[in-house]
Amino acid sequence: MLAGRDAERADIAALLEAARGSSGGALVIRGVAGSGKSALLADAAAAAADMTVLRTQGVESESPLAFAALQRLLWPLRKGVGGLPAPQRAALQAAFGEVEGEGDRFLAFLGTLSLLDDAAEERPVLVIADDAHWLDEASANALLFVARRLQAERVALLFAARDGVASAFDAGELPCLTLGGLSGEAAGQLLRRHAPEDVDAAVRDRLVAATGG
Repeated sequence: MLAGRDAERADIAALLEAARGSSGGALVIRGVAGSGKSALLADAAAAAADMTVLRTQGVESESPLAFAALQRLLWPLRKGVGGLPAPQRAALQAAFGEVEGEGDRFLAFLGTLSLLDDAAEERPVLVIADDAHWLDEASANALLFVARRLQAERVALLFAARDGVASAFDAGELPCLTLGGLSGEAAGQLLRRHAPEDVDAAVRDRLVAATGG
């Protein structure tokens, strides 16, 4: 259970339901470190038992490596690459280092969209990208390319990005949820789960003030 996040969970549930109904979309969850972004992503994955869930994560040390995060994301769909149009197939294979050459990035991006759309023919797809602020530039641009073009595809994209770290997700192109701190009863619920006994309301409020929620 997530304390104090009912509104955010409802927005994510609406995104998933729209994708199930052939209306694809994307959502960016923003917040400071420790605000609960990853917990919301985990909650979304649990709510998507009827969907194909694909995950990737930005890794700061891999951010200079083009398509590193996208390769991790699409690895479960690798058998479908052979069914793509030849130019898209060649571009994705080049991006993933399976053939020589750099490949055309537009075609690689288009191949990503095609691969996700093909997978969604079998069952809706949920793409989850945690720590999106650390995605390598090529992967981030590929996923933004997909997000801009989702219409009748049964695909939902869910990103989590940290406030205060510059990234490709700062342009405001996609709908965004910004997580604030917890207070009042929501903070009390969270504390009760971890404290050995009830926490006095005055102590709770001091903790909320000291930590910014």
